[in-house]
Amino acid sequence: MTTYSHRETIPILPERRNNTEVFCTYLMLDNQNCPPLIKWQNIPALKRNFELYQKHNQTFRQLLSQPNTIQSLSMYWRNIIINSAPILEEWEPKNSRKLALDHLASLFEKNCYYASKKVWLNSQDRSWEEYLSSARIFVYSSDNLVKVLKSYDEAQATLDTYIQQTLIKEIKNQHQICKFSRWRLVVKKSDKELRQALQIAGYQEPYISQCIFARKYFQQVYRFNKVQNPALRKLGDKWLEPDSEDFQAATECYNAEKSLSCAPHEVSAGSSISTEQMQAWMETSIEALKKYDQVIISSSENIQNVSPITQPQDSDQLWDASELEIISLEAEESDSEENPLLNQTKLDFHEELDRLKPDQHKILLLYYGLGLKQKQLETQLGTSQSAISRRLNTIKKQLLRTLIQKSQPQAWVKNYVVEWLHKDFRAPRHSDLIEAALVQATKELTVEAQHILFRRYGQQLNEQQIASQFGLSLLDVKTIISESQEKLQAYLIKELPHWEKEYVEEWLKSFYYSLICLAHEHLNLSLEMAYDWETIDKIVEESLKILISQKKGE
Repeated sequence: MTTYSHRETIPILPERRNNTEVFCTYLMLDNQNCPPLIKWQNIPALKRNFELYQKHNQTFRQLLSQPNTIQSLSMYWRNIIINSAPILEEWEPKNSRKLALDHLASLFEKNCYYASKKVWLNSQDRSWEEYLSSARIFVYSSDNLVKVLKSYDEAQATLDTYIQQTLIKEIKNQHQICKFSRWRLVVKKSDKELRQALQIAGYQEPYISQCIFARKYFQQVYRFNKVQNPALRKLGDKWLEPDSEDFQAATECYNAEKSLSCAPHEVSAGSSISTEQMQAWMETSIEALKKYDQVIISSSENIQNVSPITQPQDSDQLWDASELEIISLEAEESDSEENPLLNQTKLDFHEELDRLKPDQHKILLLYYGLGLKQKQLETQLGTSQSAISRRLNTIKKQLLRTLIQKSQPQAWVKNYVVEWLHKDFRAPRHSDLIEAALVQATKELTVEAQHILFRRYGQQLNEQQIASQFGLSLLDVKTIISESQEKLQAYLIKELPHWEKEYVEEWLKSFYYSLICLAHEHLNLSLEMAYDWETIDKIVEESLKILISQKKGE
């Protein structure tokens, strides 16, 4: 943990040069320097919104020329927020209230800095960065900010003073009840947050799944022994440090339940752990979560709106653009690998799409590229939803037939399973449909076969060592391993038709979304913009032009 022992180590807060920066930037710590530096990072979505009001709203323009501009603009955004049902002008974005909150959160970055600095100068039990993180988490909570803005009385103090005093009280309160103590951090955070924190910190599987599984038992033991134990702690008191008995009890739970079917594959495939390993994992988790909180608060992704481009699943639900970026990247990585089957399948898919008519491409662009629902397409295309569904299914079935003809599982499944056991058994990629199927297949083996596979390919023991551990002959161990491989192969062949259907869906999403992205680039449009039908028509038209040029090889 970074500890500051002198006042000079707190970085200087640079001034923001104009009103746009005051309401459209967020504070970012550059820890590569010592002491760290503070920089103001632009938030494009807020800057666009600020300029939109400046262009279209006369009252807003007048406020910019007043002597106390910042206070006036603050009250302007506040009125938008606390008005439960604002009447929007035609040019105003639908998420104007959320943007107004973000503008004020941007303004209050300065208050977070000065409030945390004041608390730290009087109490250095925690680092200044932790106090700053506490203040910023409060400010970027919409519920907190709305509550504070509603309770503000303009006759009592300026909004700037009121917010800063509120943040000082909040930081002191958080510190007093130890909400940001290291052990509260590891106990309170969700599995999803811990996984993301460990990933950002550079850890990989199977380490991540093992840490999360270990934390589950540490939480239970630590809560019972220390947090909720009335003999040791009263409500509101400081959280006690865990001791060796806590780590020992958590370790015993981990080792006892690591082989259960509910345990993650990465945990079952690993060895039993020691008390020292449990403690080390919890320390690692705490440090990763501390950095994670700073990254999340200083990330523009946490402040800006989610891109409106979405993608459908089979149930006609929508996927967001960030998920699609992952799909697209995974597709690119797969293409870069030497996989003749997938490369040939991709070429065959393109040949099938070349046979489609422009109106069929238009449906695919709207559905897979822009993520519109079939009901929306019904209105836009002037045809029934059932007709749209039939046209989409016809295209998917043809691509599926192409994939099935090329896949020939009997020719490659055996080698694939053997290679997976040796290379990726300990840390399978659950996002890969085939590897996920193999993990499930492993869980359906007998308990004895699972234990032997875990020791052979997880702990990487040789067959003679396994035979000695289980009291079996070497021939018995080899037979069990061989039969298990055959069962994995049979399971995979059975599941391939389901995987192939999903693969077709993913390929269509990736292909048509990439066209939509190129169209945005050609038209100089932002992927974050809100769409009307006129804009959608332009994007689809440009996408079709790109598709035709690609077909001609231009």
